[in-house]
Parts: sequence; C-alpha cells; structure tokens
Amino acid sequence: MSTKTAVNPLYSGGTYGQILISALQRYPDRVAFESEHGSYTYAETALHIARAIGRLKELGLKRGDTVAQLSGNRPETFFLLAAIYISGLRSVTLHTLGSLEDHAYIIEDSEAALLVMDPQYVERAQALRAMATKPMGWLSHSPTEGFEHFWTPSSAATLPLTSEVEPEDIIRLAYTGGTSGRPKGVMLSSRSMATNAVFALSGLDWPENIRFLCPTPITHGAGALILPTLYQGGTFILQQGFNRDKVLEAISQHGATTLFLVPTMIYALLDHPHIRTFDFSSLHSLMYGASPMAPARIREALDVFGPVLVQLYGQTEAPSTVLALTREDHLLGGEKRLASAGKPYPGLTLQLLDDECQPVPQGEIGEICVRGPLVMSGYWKQPAQTAKALEGNWLHTGDLAYQDEEGYVYIVDRKKDLIISGGFNVYPQEVENVIAAHEAVSMVAVIGVPDPKWGEAVKAVVVLKPGASTSADDLISRVRNSKGPVAAPKSVDFVDMLPLTALGKPDKKALRGRYWQGTNRAVN
Repeated sequence: MSTKTAVNPLYSGGTYGQILISALQRYPDRVAFESEHGSYTYAETALHIARAIGRLKELGLKRGDTVAQLSGNRPETFFLLAAIYISGLRSVTLHTLGSLEDHAYIIEDSEAALLVMDPQYVERAQALRAMATKPMGWLSHSPTEGFEHFWTPSSAATLPLTSEVEPEDIIRLAYTGGTSGRPKGVMLSSRSMATNAVFALSGLDWPENIRFLCPTPITHGAGALILPTLYQGGTFILQQGFNRDKVLEAISQHGATTLFLVPTMIYALLDHPHIRTFDFSSLHSLMYGASPMAPARIREALDVFGPVLVQLYGQTEAPSTVLALTREDHLLGGEKRLASAGKPYPGLTLQLLDDECQPVPQGEIGEICVRGPLVMSGYWKQPAQTAKALEGNWLHTGDLAYQDEEGYVYIVDRKKDLIISGGFNVYPQEVENVIAAHEAVSMVAVIGVPDPKWGEAVKAVVVLKPGASTSADDLISRVRNSKGPVAAPKSVDFVDMLPLTALGKPDKKALRGRYWQGTNRAVN
C-alpha cells in the first residue's frame, strides 16, 4: 500500500534525519548517552548509526521495509531507531510489558521483515519466532544463542551520515495500547516526527545544561525527547526500567537536570518513606504525561521536588506535543490551574468541537481536535478508522475538555470513559481529583459499573498510601459535598494496586471488565 501523500516539493519541510544529523555534527566530543551498557559521544553515536545502516543493507532490507524491536533502554536501541529513520525504513517497537498475543499481532500486521531484540527478552522472541507465519530475520543486540548478532564487526559504516528520506515518508508505525480493541498502527511521517522535535524545542522548559535521566521506555513516549536533548548538546542517561530507589539515587548521583515520568511513577516516588531525605537541587524540569495527574498530588510533588514540574499532553496520533503546562504555569493561577493540561504549542491549531464538528462556545465542553504538521498520516491498513479519526480535516483525539478565557485547556475525560448514570453525565476524572485530594489516597480510578436502577453506577477503586486508612463513606461524602449526589460513588473498593497498561496508565478497560463480565455490554 502507498505510504506517501502528494506534496508540492516547493513547500516540503525538513525531516527527522536532517535534524538528528545536524545535532550529531554540532557536538562531536560531547557525551550523548550514558547507561549501564556504556557511554557514547556524539561522534560515536553517529558511527554506530552508520554501522546500523550498513548492517540493514547487508541484510537486504530496502526502503519501506518494516523493522521491529523488542528492546529496553540501551543506546543500541536508539542507534537502530535512528538508522531506520534516516534510511527510509519503517520502525515498529514492541512494548516490553506487552502481551504475547499483541506482539504477534503487531509483527504480522506491520509486515515486519526483521526483529531485533534485547537478550533479556529471548524467551518472548523465541515464542514469537515459533508463531511467525512468514520468513523474517531474527537478530539480537548482544550475542545470544540461537540468534544472529546484529552488531557484527563487519558492519559497514559510511560517514558522514546522509538522509534521503522525504518528509511524507512513513518512518514509524506506532501501535496504540490496545485498551479499546486490537492495537492500531499509527503512521508517523518524518514530517510529523521532525515537527514533534521542533515543537518540543520551542515549547518546553529546558535547562542550559541538559542531563536527561530516563527510566521510561525510549521505544515509546520518552523517545520523542531524545532528539530535542541532542540538538541542544545534552546527555541522555538511560535506566533499564523504573525502580524508585534507583531513580531517586540517580538524580543526585548523575546531577540530573531533566526527568520524564508518568504519574504513577511520581506517585511511587512521593510515597517513598524517605522521599524528603533525597537531594533534588540539580533538577530543573520534571516532565510528566501519558495520563492525568491529580492536582492534589501535583501540589505534593511541587512541595517535594520544587518548582520544576512540566506537564505534557499529546497522543500517538499527534505525538507528545499538543498541550504543555509549563513550570511557570504550575506556580501561577492557583489550585484550578493545576487541573489544566496547558496551552497549545505554537504552530498547532486546536479547537474544541461538538459532534457536528462545530466549535463549542468558550467554557463549554467539546472534543479536543487538532490540525498541523504534527498530525499522523492515518492508521496502517485501516482506511475506515482513518476517515473517522480525521473527519472534517481535524484529528479527533477522543478527549473532552473546556478552555478558559486565558486559553488554558482543562480535560474532563475520555469520551469512552464518560459515565451516564440515571441520564446524567459523570466525568470520572473530576471525581478522581476529589478523592485523590484525601491525604490517605495514593491512586484512584473511577468507572461506571452495571446497575439495575441507574443503568451505570459510579464506582471508585482506591489504592491507599502505605499505613494510611479511610472509609468508603468518608470518600463518598467528600465527592457528594464537592460535586453533588449524581457524581458521588455508589460504592468504593479498596485494592492493593490498580491494573496498569504497558505504558503505566491505569487500565480502565481491564478494571471495567471485572464488573461488566457476564453482561451484554462490550467493554471499551
């Protein structure tokens, strides 16, 4: 199938590869990556990318072929990603916590010609190889029995790096998390990924000396922050998975100035019994995103880490850079502002639209819809889904929000998470924010469950902080007093932990499944 859109070359923009090559040439002697697998300068990074390009050619891959990776946070993961982006191949990254079924589906759907894996995932790779329906290559980042080594000494390397990719070439198939059905392959062009980097450079708070500590997967959201870091001569410090003790120690040990976490990780840090004994003086920016963070816990994080928080909002179809709540935004505007997802990045058009694709009045709730060079090219092999998502020449995000008179956007919930109880709309995130403000609550998810009287009843599923206690009646009363009786949960379940997606978001589909099992309703 075609993966290009006709564009007048006069107006054709830059590419991801051009920006990356420029960054590597500007700072050859600086350290680009630090990790347990070694440190690499910018010049060494360029050499390894060139080696990867040569190896891909040796393996017979050609423009438009798909290369999958099942790999953790190691420099080689990025070297291969960059080689794919520069040489006009398509990258697919399998989340290391994803299911075997989803991994097998993605390999088949993406038409992968090659999979390169990290040896720690050898058992999963073996299972996938046994399930493969067509011949493909199976290689490893490090010598592994039964798998060919990708980084062989004979890999040719041609420098300087050059990119022959066109802006509209699809260089990444980013598969959605699959919380509402089979994962969809989001087609991201070089234009989209270059725009993402430029938006991040222009719209985020960056320190003068960037030492970016990253325990979140670079094969997914965090990877979008590598190019902006390298373009400014910074160092990306990779950690293999999230461990709160290792993250807290590494901040001061490495003099980290920038950090990216998802809210559940920040909650884990805040709940550490010795959190206030750690030194956070080096931190300039703690970026967070992927799911909403309760304002009460944002306030707690500001108290612990200092005025360093930066909220990022985007989605796979418009990667990472749709809205930002800056460090200054977190300090101005009071408690209400902490519930905002921020303002749009410069260069992106955002509207809140109703079901007829018409703008809603300021202050009223509509769906966040965006236009601009950031937006995806469509869903891989799914024209009907593409047409629905891009209806009216807008990308429909599925997030409901309102915008205040100053332009700040407040997300009230996902369309699919809306609870209709007794004919009234209840937005779970608003209920979650009230419950999360209780000093005993660590995490909360609010869902609708079947009810013979109301159709759906509001249920809160709560994780308490270590050693803390409260009652269901107390939490229900707080919501009733704050949001009224319709929004008040009819029941509260206390659990040790919430189910999470592979990306660390509360998995409401899995949560709802526990309560809707045996009914006729499809769980989204």
